[in-house]
Amino acid sequence: MKILLSLLLTLPLLGADINTLTAEEKAGGWQMLFNGHDLINWRAYGSDARPGAGWKVEEGILKKLKGVAAGNIITKQKFKDFTLIWEWRISAKGNNGIKYLVTEDRNDAPGPEFQILDDKEHPDSKAGPIRQTGSLYDIFPPAADKLLKPVGEWNRSRIIVQGKRVQHWINGSPVLEYDLESPELLAAIAKSKFKDAKDFGKKIDGHIMLTDHFDECWFRNMRIRPGLAK
Repeated sequence: MKILLSLLLTLPLLGADINTLTAEEKAGGWQMLFNGHDLINWRAYGSDARPGAGWKVEEGILKKLKGVAAGNIITKQKFKDFTLIWEWRISAKGNNGIKYLVTEDRNDAPGPEFQILDDKEHPDSKAGPIRQTGSLYDIFPPAADKLLKPVGEWNRSRIIVQGKRVQHWINGSPVLEYDLESPELLAAIAKSKFKDAKDFGKKIDGHIMLTDHFDECWFRNMRIRPGLAK
């Protein structure tokens, strides 16, 4: 409870001035992962190449274009314990996601995924809550009462990794908690599409990934505070 309270008290307020940090936020250890101008903090997954043309910065927003080569992209920096906040919106019938604790040594399952989806219209949603927005993709479902905005509107999400404890948040509320390397997680992985992925679900020092599922998706206000909560 003390850790959660500490996190809440130090979370930045996202207002009209997007993609910026106040002096207080900088002093608190927050960093912008997307600065609203370019993708200097990102590179292509599996190489040192720049992100593909399908990732476009437009009026302070990072847009994943449809029908243009993009590819998965990852942060140049690695993170082990962190709080990540971002805002996103998805296209109709769209699919995207953010992966974390990502390794480039395991292409079949580079890291756990916070799923982003049009829950009502995308075909993958028919597999159930474990593939819907806020889930630990194909492993654990989010809370049934999650507060999700309609397609085309901005949502605010958060991933918190503190030790082996992980939380997924949507629009100000926690929707999922689990422990890395726990028997419950490993049992769920064994029933998922990642059952043969070596060491999937272990705590590592890894990248953050924006996925390319070929659909349009928009991101802004993406910031991270590395380290354990004080």
